[in-house]
Amino acid sequence: MSRPQRRSAILGTGSELPSKIVTNHDLEKMVETSDEWITVRTGIKERRVLEDGKGNADMALQAARRALADARMDAKDLDAIIMGTVTPDYPFPSSACVLEDMLGARNVFSFDVGAACSGFLNALSVADSFISMGKINNALVVGSDALSRLINWKDRGTCILFGDAAGAVVLGATENGSGVLSTRLRTDGSYVKTLYVPAGGSLKPATAETVRRNEHTITMNGKEVFKIAVRSMEEISRQALADAGVEINQVSLVIPHQANRRIIVALAERLGMPLEKVVVNVDKYGNTSAASIPVALDEARRQGRIKPGDIVLLNAFGGGFTWGAAVVKF
Repeated sequence: MSRPQRRSAILGTGSELPSKIVTNHDLEKMVETSDEWITVRTGIKERRVLEDGKGNADMALQAARRALADARMDAKDLDAIIMGTVTPDYPFPSSACVLEDMLGARNVFSFDVGAACSGFLNALSVADSFISMGKINNALVVGSDALSRLINWKDRGTCILFGDAAGAVVLGATENGSGVLSTRLRTDGSYVKTLYVPAGGSLKPATAETVRRNEHTITMNGKEVFKIAVRSMEEISRQALADAGVEINQVSLVIPHQANRRIIVALAERLGMPLEKVVVNVDKYGNTSAASIPVALDEARRQGRIKPGDIVLLNAFGGGFTWGAAVVKF
């Protein structure tokens, strides 16, 4: 008799949203735009902004504590902490190390994964691999970003889109048939300058001139991102489903990266999923980068939209370009 396959199951989820809300009407006072213009093009009505004096790890800490409480686990029992982020507290060490200290976790290894809006799925895939291979028994996986720190508030093409948040899941080994059934990851570096922050790295370190030119803020070709995102997310979702041996009609819920309502609707149509089976909260939070999927997952669970036995499809697309998908059975 063959032994059941070892997988990683989601034992708990948690999220954190800053208390400061910036509405479309607030943005009307800052840049040439309107609530109607933003809503029609993006579906976003408001977004959260991290308070001054706080860092990425402060958000991640609250999300992590809630995920651990949901999983009925103590931080001291963790084997690993893996954080998807492109807005770490410091150039080094990693925000995962900062979070480790804040949590009081002591017998772990911790590191960040930089894959922009696909960061959580990349971190999830790495943690799943460690657990499935028997290297570790559990992991805290976090997606946390403070993109408001990288916004030019005079650029109406980007300042309307992004918000701050953190989401976390606790993964644990299981052999009961549930858990992460498959993950798929892809990148295409030929699109690096389609969505990026030009300065602040080793190629162009910070100077008074780079700051004056707003080169430490997000630069994006929105039309190109939209065109490639929908096609890529559909393709990799179908690949992940095939890897898991799951048909699209067996999926109970789709949780896509919350970048733009038009992207989400187009993706649902291409997958043949009714919109009522797709989580959409971009109207409340905007694009929170690596945090968007774990925040939406946490909300869906707490709203009772995910039940034992349900199969959930996660998919994302971000700067790099990076994209990915995961199929998870609860």
